[in-house]
Amino acid sequence: MTEVEERIEDMRYEAQDCQLCGLCETRTNVVFGEGNPNAPLVLVGEGPGENEDRTGRPFVGRAGELLNECLLECGITRKHVFITNVVRCRPTAPGDNGKLLNRPPTTDEAEACVRAWLEPILSTIDPKVILCLGGPSANWVIKKGFKIMAERGKFFESRYAPYAIAALHPAYILRQQGEAYDQARATLIADIEAARKKVIEARKEPPRTLF
Repeated sequence: MTEVEERIEDMRYEAQDCQLCGLCETRTNVVFGEGNPNAPLVLVGEGPGENEDRTGRPFVGRAGELLNECLLECGITRKHVFITNVVRCRPTAPGDNGKLLNRPPTTDEAEACVRAWLEPILSTIDPKVILCLGGPSANWVIKKGFKIMAERGKFFESRYAPYAIAALHPAYILRQQGEAYDQARATLIADIEAARKKVIEARKEPPRTLF
């Protein structure tokens, strides 16, 4: 096990008991993240949903299956990347018949989790490229006020990596139908492929220094 892998595993263990925000009161499992901590490419979504909360794994269920398919079309598996979220616990709101529904995390919830977990995760892995899945993730990783429809597919410099790019979230793509679905899915594949190629380019660049 590498030093990076050991540090990630230590953080994963510590995160299981996190009580920094109210999401700890309703979660089933902490969804820390998974994949290769030595990977040059990290994928960041917004937060766990019902399936993720139940399994403790990021991007499972239909959205996860779609992501896996699109990664595979670019020659990538989950073993080649690290996948995590802005928040590690599922944000919920009461729905009909007592069923809990997904909701976006509040600013306070996201800030707490970014500072305690996402920033240390990204700092430890030190990726060449970050691929944000959805606008909310890009708001935290790339810049505030990120416009996903206008700015997806473009590379930005991030405080967490030399290059960051945003793609449509798989859950959003699944809500589309017909030609709109096909087009949205194609953009996700194109953005994953762009991230893959940028990793190759970044590996050839000389190390960045302060002077």
